[in-house]
Amino acid sequence: MTLSLYGFSGKNFGGKRVLEKGKLITFEGIDGSGKTTQIRYLDDYLRSLGFSTLYLREPGGTRIGEGIRRLLLDSRFTEMTSETELFLFEAARAQLIREIVRPALDRGVWVISDRFHDSTVAYQGYGRGLDVRLIRDLNQLAMGGTVPDLTILLELPQDTRSARLDERHEDGRSDRLDVEPDAFKQRVCQGFRAIAREEPSRVVSIRSQEEKEETARLIREQVRSRLL
Repeated sequence: MTLSLYGFSGKNFGGKRVLEKGKLITFEGIDGSGKTTQIRYLDDYLRSLGFSTLYLREPGGTRIGEGIRRLLLDSRFTEMTSETELFLFEAARAQLIREIVRPALDRGVWVISDRFHDSTVAYQGYGRGLDVRLIRDLNQLAMGGTVPDLTILLELPQDTRSARLDERHEDGRSDRLDVEPDAFKQRVCQGFRAIAREEPSRVVSIRSQEEKEETARLIREQVRSRLL
């Protein structure tokens, strides 16, 4: 693989450069697992190699998606049903993929997303108890064939995760999902682990290390071996 001067990846065929499609990398894990920090490390690394990158978050990333995000995370909406929550996540995802993700991938951009369809399976399926098969069908409809090339599942001990969420609560940064009971969060973690067992070729579990740079190194190794 060669890199163009503009950060796009491509291959040479008969002396002509053919643009390669970009890659979609998603980060998953319970809130407080350190996704945001590690995404920034990986984004810097890929840019240092000459790739064009795009960092997104779910739900959000579009004008419609950001509006849905505000509804989903607003702690005032305690009456929101699990079904409503599910459909809102899928709606935001469908808009994001068609408006932003697919065009970026077609231009050769490497897209990094903070959460994607696995979160819906883990949170609304395992966490809320909705039918996982139904959620997978809705995911397929929303995604329309666009699936991650690699998913990084970040895990860390429960006490560390709880401490980080407590800090967010003290700082006034907690959202509607942050305040769910520990039993809910444990079910979500079990869901993520089940997904990793089912799809080992796509999902790699990485335990967050005490040093953030060491976690970043482990992630870079997986990206190099699986995608580069």
